[in-house]
Amino acid sequence: MSLTRRSFALHLAMTPGIGGRSVVRILARNDLLGRSAEAFLRLSPESLREEYRLNVKQAANLAGGSVEATAQLERRLDALGVRLLTAVDAGYPALVEEFDPDPPGVLFLHGNVRLLSAPTFAVLASRNTAPEGLEQIDRLTEESVLNGETLVTGHDRPEYQRSAIVPLRWGAPRILALDRGLFQVLGPDLKDEAFRAARLWRYEFDPGTDLAISPFRPEADFIGANNRVRDRLVASLARRIDFVSAAEGGNMARLARLALKAGRRVRVGTAVSGRDELLAGGAEPLDEDPGHGGVSEPRSHRA
Repeated sequence: MSLTRRSFALHLAMTPGIGGRSVVRILARNDLLGRSAEAFLRLSPESLREEYRLNVKQAANLAGGSVEATAQLERRLDALGVRLLTAVDAGYPALVEEFDPDPPGVLFLHGNVRLLSAPTFAVLASRNTAPEGLEQIDRLTEESVLNGETLVTGHDRPEYQRSAIVPLRWGAPRILALDRGLFQVLGPDLKDEAFRAARLWRYEFDPGTDLAISPFRPEADFIGANNRVRDRLVASLARRIDFVSAAEGGNMARLARLALKAGRRVRVGTAVSGRDELLAGGAEPLDEDPGHGGVSEPRSHRA
């Protein structure tokens, strides 16, 4: 069976033990050598280890993989409108590469991909944010949505869910970055809304309006390490990030520093650890302003 580049990338991505970085390394080396997918799959385990730095288990999994099973999955994904992008593809989001020193090697996308070029924003907060912080997330999100910006958020923490509901109230688009596979969140037909509270506003996920994006295999369930990958993806897809809270030494504080390094517009609230350092590094204050709904007014978007 002849494999297209997309089919081959999917076959690699679905092989147990072959992560995103390995997929990108294999594709890039094949491009350099002019080696076809079929020629790669005929290589000996020794060649796979020596030329592609694969370990014994990865080489064995590739040798035992079913190209036909990949073809069946590809037909299913095609029927549902799911796109696959690798970090060596021209369409891979530049926002992610510019932000993340270790970007996901593979992304599965379902929905309105035009949102990747929209004026995006995110409102981020550490776990267990206080009720007043959740209210601030709601207000900041609503202000930005009504300003024509597109929210990037997650789906499975109160801090993310609080922002994810706001665009539904206004019929506005969202980008949902997932911490597990598309089928695990949106169901086998990719029609479910991502979490229960959102279904009070819209029962089915609308791919004509929203975009769901996952760096994990479509059937992959959640594991603990996925949180940080998801958080980095949310931040990297946002052209502006408001940090409502960030715990000392936590992931949100690291993301704020990465965002400033990447040249993103960053605003930080009073509950952000290391706030003074971030302000000195170019962040803007996100201060309470009783005359404007409890938060400072967002300025017009800057690219």
